[in-house]
Amino acid sequence: MIEISMGPNIIDSGSFVLSWHGFLSFIAVIVAVLLTARLAPKHGISTDDVYAVATWGILGGVIGARLLHVIDEADFYWDNPEKIIQVWNGGIAVWGGVLGGLAGAWIYASRVGIVRGRLADITAPGLLLAMGIGRIGDIINGEHLADATDLPWAFVWTHASSISYQAHLDPLTGIVAGSHPAVVYEAILDLTIVALALWVLPKLMRPDGMVFAASLSLYAFGRAFILIFHDYSTWFWGLNEAQVVSILVLMVTVPILAVKGKFGQFGPPEPLEMRKEARAVRRRSNH
Repeated sequence: MIEISMGPNIIDSGSFVLSWHGFLSFIAVIVAVLLTARLAPKHGISTDDVYAVATWGILGGVIGARLLHVIDEADFYWDNPEKIIQVWNGGIAVWGGVLGGLAGAWIYASRVGIVRGRLADITAPGLLLAMGIGRIGDIINGEHLADATDLPWAFVWTHASSISYQAHLDPLTGIVAGSHPAVVYEAILDLTIVALALWVLPKLMRPDGMVFAASLSLYAFGRAFILIFHDYSTWFWGLNEAQVVSILVLMVTVPILAVKGKFGQFGPPEPLEMRKEARAVRRRSNH
């Protein structure tokens, strides 16, 4: 088995706590924005627009991630309402961050006239890469509980501050049971979709927005199965919150791909300005 002995916090001085998860999430957001900004000019979107949309996307992501977590832990927050806004103490939901960030970015892009489908497509790789980086923090802190297993690649958290250590510690024997590295499975899923969204899907899918829809579908489908290894509380029909959201996302994205998607061997998309110029030329010739 693989031992994780690091503590969940980089700094813990009582009045100030800096967790690995928080630090790596910050790095992940920066990397995602920079990657999207790097892709933007090739797709007719200015880097300034990317940075402006990112601001609203990050705000929406934070609100969504916290809101869905609070809903999932409603009993606790009903008794402790003052803790709802204490994001610095931890407690976020991945799907809430994704959907909240999408909503924030979509609203802003609509208001200023940015091509939303194309923006979504170039955002997909950075979004999945950010989630993959964030999973490194989850690996260190061990807060995402998974089912016990004795497989050779099982993880054993041995730091006393780790939630997984506390959950899998046998008080009689002092032995900590191993558990599925479910967050590693998710990181592999994230990075696989990053590669597809960068180099494969743009060549196979049209129109704008379909790369993002396909990436979200792949993530939802893969995560629904990976969540089987997590030890999360169930909502109904034996499904946990994240599985329910994954199914709902698939119920939206799969019909969009089926109805609007065009599949085949496509070349690289033309910059937006070239497309506008071509349409203008066609309009003039028709007159």
